[in-house]
Amino acid sequence: MARASGRPVPAWADAWLRTSGPDTLTPEVTDTADGWTLRLTHTGGRPHRLLLGTYGTTGTGDAERATPGARHDIELAASDAPATATASVTEHAFPGPRPALLVVNDGDLTYAKVRLDPASWDTARRTLSTLPDALTRTVVWNAARDMVRDGELDPAAYLETAARHLKDEPSTAIVQGVLAFARGRIADLFLAPERRPAALETLSGLARRLLGPDVTDPARRLIAARAAIGSATAPDELRAWWKAGTVPGGPALDPELRWNVLHRLAVLGATTEAEIRAEADRDPTATGEESAARCRAALPDPAAKEAAWNAMFDPADRLSNYLFIATAEGFWHPEQRDVLAPYVARYFPAATALAARRGHSLAMAVGRWAFPRGFTEPETLRLGEECLAAGGPDGPTPALRRVLADQLDDLRRALRVISR
Repeated sequence: MARASGRPVPAWADAWLRTSGPDTLTPEVTDTADGWTLRLTHTGGRPHRLLLGTYGTTGTGDAERATPGARHDIELAASDAPATATASVTEHAFPGPRPALLVVNDGDLTYAKVRLDPASWDTARRTLSTLPDALTRTVVWNAARDMVRDGELDPAAYLETAARHLKDEPSTAIVQGVLAFARGRIADLFLAPERRPAALETLSGLARRLLGPDVTDPARRLIAARAAIGSATAPDELRAWWKAGTVPGGPALDPELRWNVLHRLAVLGATTEAEIRAEADRDPTATGEESAARCRAALPDPAAKEAAWNAMFDPADRLSNYLFIATAEGFWHPEQRDVLAPYVARYFPAATALAARRGHSLAMAVGRWAFPRGFTEPETLRLGEECLAAGGPDGPTPALRRVLADQLDDLRRALRVISR
């Protein structure tokens, strides 16, 4: 390959295949007498070939739209220093007025985290859904996601942008991805407890708009229905859907959506063991059995939580892998912090013992699904680091250690975001 291409393929392989973690590309723009200059900070050691997309705007207010301009090829050389220890800066000069929006890595030609400069982010917040290419919109949404994860963008700004643009977003895949990050990561991980109710209200309102009568695409309505169920903060609307057997205007509640509704009602303390048992009788499948276990574990009753905990960590190990995962998915919810608080310290020794007994698959499951979700606190991090520091037979198995290391990395990120 090196002979045929005339390029140093072995060096490329060292940088791309034998080096972990993504590079980060951060733009800074300054106006000059006859144009503008892009100062691009490249943190990492890999070579990159990318496109710089430029966009202007037309119209004002709600009629403002992004308009594509020129695209510029940029090539960044590799560095001999370790990828995590180096940052290089290149400058690129262009004539004419500075564009309203610059998209580094437009077209997603290279693998890197990219940033938006402040002026570009301000333009994107107003015009994101009007960018003509779905891949460009994806790059911008991914940049915003990474900026949230790295503590450079307030999670509320991401939610506000989603609320403004998803109704008009043409790509169903983008709608699904943005909603998943907003609900699963921002609402549950990156916000302090007192900010979470407002985030859920924002997502609920967005989901209702996506379920409006002018939205006829069945896939989009299904995504919106799932988001509305998962973000509900009060049971009344869910209970009305449950009784009607459908979301107004569709979709109908198939078995999956019925279980989703019942699970959220359980989280909110608005259902009972008897109703869960009746639904399990209605759906006597393996999926129904798992869904019932998830709902029972989600009940905010202390006795229900203790029963779910004992089922997961009983040394007799009676739960199958699937039922363990379902029970773990139902156990932790930020809405139930008071009843769940005593289980945080119990988790790490219980997970270590279970992983030693049941092997690789359950070690991965207990680390991923049973981790104390919603307790984004320094004490959780301290307990996790103490667990990882233990060696020998008292420490976690290699499989559990790997998953816990990932979870604690997410937790450290979340703590930085909350404290900013």
